[in-house]
Amino acid sequence: MSPALPIGDPAPADGALPASAAVGSGHRDFGVYLHVPFCAVRCGYCDFNTYTASELGGGASQAAYAGTALREIDLAAGVLSDPAVGLPERAVSTVFVGGGTPTLLPAADLVRLLAHVRATWGLVPGAEVTTEANPDSVTPEVLATLAAGGFTRVSFGMQSAVPHVLATLDRTHDPARLPDVVRWAREVGLDVSVDLIYGTPGESLADWRTSVESALALEPDHVSAYALVIEAGTKMAARVRRGELPMPDGDDEAAKYEVADELLTAAGLDWYEVSNFARGPEHASRHNLSYWRGHDWWGIGPGAHSHVGGVRWWNVKHPRAYAQRLESGLSPAAGREILDPGARELERVLLGVRLAEGLELAPGTGRVPDAQRSAVASLLAQGLIEFAPARAGRVVLTRRGRLLADAVVRELTA
Repeated sequence: MSPALPIGDPAPADGALPASAAVGSGHRDFGVYLHVPFCAVRCGYCDFNTYTASELGGGASQAAYAGTALREIDLAAGVLSDPAVGLPERAVSTVFVGGGTPTLLPAADLVRLLAHVRATWGLVPGAEVTTEANPDSVTPEVLATLAAGGFTRVSFGMQSAVPHVLATLDRTHDPARLPDVVRWAREVGLDVSVDLIYGTPGESLADWRTSVESALALEPDHVSAYALVIEAGTKMAARVRRGELPMPDGDDEAAKYEVADELLTAAGLDWYEVSNFARGPEHASRHNLSYWRGHDWWGIGPGAHSHVGGVRWWNVKHPRAYAQRLESGLSPAAGREILDPGARELERVLLGVRLAEGLELAPGTGRVPDAQRSAVASLLAQGLIEFAPARAGRVVLTRRGRLLADAVVRELTA
């Protein structure tokens, strides 16, 4: 099951934001995340806030979910337009529908949710609108409905092209179906991203190379490649604890990242974030970039997290509790935190250092602050950051630095 929610302060029953949330908002984009918390089968490695039909219990319904989420969009509109806060009117720059498996909902429900976002705030010209999808959960008709309804992008959970690796991950799709679903998406004009996972117990380096090459054969616009993390409380963690599976090996994962970087770069997909590669800047995930750049977003759905102007909050986890709160006219937020300047700067470093554009150490100055000169010198000596950007006060990771990004952050914030 998914992890416990963070410990924070109580969230206001009406979801109201402090006036501090408006400071600097004119320079921040506004995005919407829509969480669909349903899956046909729970994968053994997954700790996301998702539920199968047998786990839902009474009072929570996939059929009623879109209507419930619309209530939160309406609540969000009221909170963000409160004159006491003073946020400007902002059209939505990006929409991302994640899960779970969003495409377990009827495509008409997903289009209905997007239409309500558009009617509530408007979309900027050329807005990016993405849905995640499992390869076995879409048809040509589903993808055509999504494209006609305003979706611009689909992200397929490929994970691996090797059957025994998929079996270890408890993935149920047939890898042979990927070329078909990608073709269907292309035919209706959708950009295509595929997600891969490396480091699965029993996956050889040859297996991983096969997966990357199979992904590239699809000619995607974007590839995400994530190292497997064994999360506490998952089925896979229990199997590791019982000795049925080995823990992922750090050196093995590093070697697989290097293989991915070599193959993806050679095929014209450049890294723009440590785990993400795009066929040119126009195909980078603008929604995820907004997270890494500290912009604003409202997360709709059970367990969804939001951030507006240094205020972060998270919703109750279970779909039943989520629906009950909204039906009672209450915010579904379970708790929140207001980030102080130190926490916001730490987060800026933690996220910004992962980007290919680099982290500006002293924004607007073009220099390295005195307090970080020794850290920058050390990182250069270790070959973790690029020399020329560092001279101008910007930290850009080398490939070795990407493998040790957390160590770079520790050194910069020590």
